[in-house]
Amino acid sequence: MAHHSTQVSSDLIWEISRVAVGEKARKRNYVHGLKFGITGNQNSYLVKRAQSGGIQFSRDPLNLTNVHSRKNAGFVNDKAVGVAPATDGGVTLITKKAKHPQRPASQSHTTTLSGKKSTRKTYKTIASNTAKSGYRPDLRASAIARASAIRKSQKEPKDLPESKLRGAKAKKAAAEKEE
Repeated sequence: MAHHSTQVSSDLIWEISRVAVGEKARKRNYVHGLKFGITGNQNSYLVKRAQSGGIQFSRDPLNLTNVHSRKNAGFVNDKAVGVAPATDGGVTLITKKAKHPQRPASQSHTTTLSGKKSTRKTYKTIASNTAKSGYRPDLRASAIARASAIRKSQKEPKDLPESKLRGAKAKKAAAEKEE
C-alpha cells in the first residue's frame, strides 16, 4: 500500500480560491470550508501541544480567540479582524478586506489607536469600525476583549501596599511608638 502525503501545494489552494471569485456566497463558503479542510491540519499558525489536552491553538494574527477552528481562522475567511499591541502603548486594529482576494498584500488594513486615547474611546472605535464594515458581531466582541486585555497588560503595575501588623505584633509596635 502506497503512503499518500497530505502535503498540498499552494498552487492548488490558489486555483480552488480563484474559482470562487465572482461566484455566489454558497460556493464561496464551500470553497472556504475546502480551503480549511486542506490546510487545517498543516499550516504555520497551528500549535499542537501534548500538554494542552488535545486542544489545538492558532498563532494566526487574525484569529482573535487563538483557537484553531474554521470559524476563527483568519487566513481562510474573506473578512477577518485582528488586534495587536502597538509600539507606543496603544492598540493596532488589523482588518482583512473581502475585496481582491487575489492580492493578499493589499487585503489587510491597519489602524493604530494611540495609548493616550482613553480605553472607552478605543473600544468604541474598534466596535464602530467593525460594525460599519460589516464584520461578524462575535468578531466585534472578541476584538474588544482582546484590546481590553492588551491595554490592561500595558498599564504600569501598582506597588504592593505595606503589610499591616496584626495581633500581638501590632500591640507591641504601638507600645514602642508611645515610648
